[in-house]
Amino acid sequence: VVQLVESGGGSVQPGGSLRLSCAHSPFTYAFYSLAWFRQAPGSEREGVAALHDDGSTYYADSVKGRFTISQDKTKVTLSLQMNNLKPEDAAMYYCAFRYGATRLPPAANQYTSWGQGTQVSVSS
Repeated sequence: VVQLVESGGGSVQPGGSLRLSCAHSPFTYAFYSLAWFRQAPGSEREGVAALHDDGSTYYADSVKGRFTISQDKTKVTLSLQMNNLKPEDAAMYYCAFRYGATRLPPAANQYTSWGQGTQVSVSS
């Protein structure tokens, strides 16, 4: 089981930036995906960004050009740089892991390990 712990959430004004981090336990899967999801009250959990084992990435249309997903060289920390934040970005953000070579857009039921979440608030 891959363990994940998020940090970096907080409250910012519209147009501001936050960087979320997800420390995960080491794993040796050759094929995997790491992803960021978010869930606002009353809404379904949606995939925001994903990073696959081959370095390819996915971004939801709503965050393209504003969010960047990355993994550090030691491959134990996943990050999400969020710029130009909007009120609609406010949500609980979760990082998640799945093994396998799929390159499909992230869906919550595909991922097997989850962090506890970190809250992001965007308001003036």
